[in-house]
Amino acid sequence: MSELLPRTADVIVLGGGVIGSSVAYHLSGKKVRVVLLEKGDPVSGTSSACDGLIFLQSKKPGPHLQLAMASRARFDDLPEELDSNIELRREGGMITVATESELHAMEHFVEEQRKHGLEVSLVDGHRAREMESCLSREIMASTFCPLDAQVNPIYLTLAFLKSAKRQGARAFAHTPVTGIARKGGGVFAVQTPRGAIETKRVVNAAGVFAPEIGKMVGLTIPIIPRRGQLLVTEALPPLLTRCLLSAGYIAAKYDPGLAGKESQGVSIEQTGNGNFLLGSTREFVGFDRRTTPDAVKHIVFETTRIIPRLLDAHLIRTFAGLRPYTTDGLPILGRVGGLDGFFMAAGHEGDGIALSPITGKLIAELIADGKPGVPLEPFALERFSLS
Repeated sequence: MSELLPRTADVIVLGGGVIGSSVAYHLSGKKVRVVLLEKGDPVSGTSSACDGLIFLQSKKPGPHLQLAMASRARFDDLPEELDSNIELRREGGMITVATESELHAMEHFVEEQRKHGLEVSLVDGHRAREMESCLSREIMASTFCPLDAQVNPIYLTLAFLKSAKRQGARAFAHTPVTGIARKGGGVFAVQTPRGAIETKRVVNAAGVFAPEIGKMVGLTIPIIPRRGQLLVTEALPPLLTRCLLSAGYIAAKYDPGLAGKESQGVSIEQTGNGNFLLGSTREFVGFDRRTTPDAVKHIVFETTRIIPRLLDAHLIRTFAGLRPYTTDGLPILGRVGGLDGFFMAAGHEGDGIALSPITGKLIAELIADGKPGVPLEPFALERFSLS
């Protein structure tokens, strides 16, 4: 017999991915009665179909980078705090450079990142190959940030969820939200096929489905799905110590002439089990989660140019996830103006894993304490109505 839904909760969190699970964990740690609702299986959406990179270098200088740095600081204590192995590896990260135009862009990018407090440097190709001997001779330079890291995204999400439950949170899978009614006294009645729950606070952490939740309360939430396809190789002996990005999409930010070209950058990481995780595309194809031969060929071509020894590796599977994309690249966090008691925690695109600890912490502080430790104004939903 399935567990009955409670009739009331202090806070209802909608979405059981890494963001919703982190919010539930941090709120329950403040003795808040939390109910988390997930429409499918636990960890069945974006958080189970992504890489595990905690990459600071890829964040735009300003509020995005500052948020990422605050989140990275939380990761060091998480394995002990959550009493879970999240396969955290803190070896740093590199962005490889293969052309003069990329080098020029990355010189500027590194300078801007350093001005905003990030420890990052630019090394020549010889030094890059000393750090990672598997790199191609085509790599002419690389950045290096010692703070970049990686985790197992599924382990991380489950660790947040299990810890939330240990602290008293209640989580219900296969419980989609079918409607949200506003009652008197600022109460929301969250409708599900298993019954309704009343609360004064709702957190929309539904990722790519956050706009559907928004419509239930009259909100337009400008999040659209962006498909990322990834490849998994067979387990290989230790070959790569650090996580890698290529400079393609970073360069495009500083050289408009590169925008729109096929190579917009790839990611490479070797997991604790030895498998390589290779990605990723950035496609607007609605909710289509299929993989495509063209994308597989493109990722193989680009990643083997960086690490030629991958040419001998066997691919064992491909998969795709949907990233919750916003036009300015920033998540939507915090209170929603004009709708008291409704909070946003969505729109992280490919940064959900990296930003999950700080997102949960700040939303919990906002709800339980009245003020988050980091200003959330740059991430407010209302910024889109002003643009």
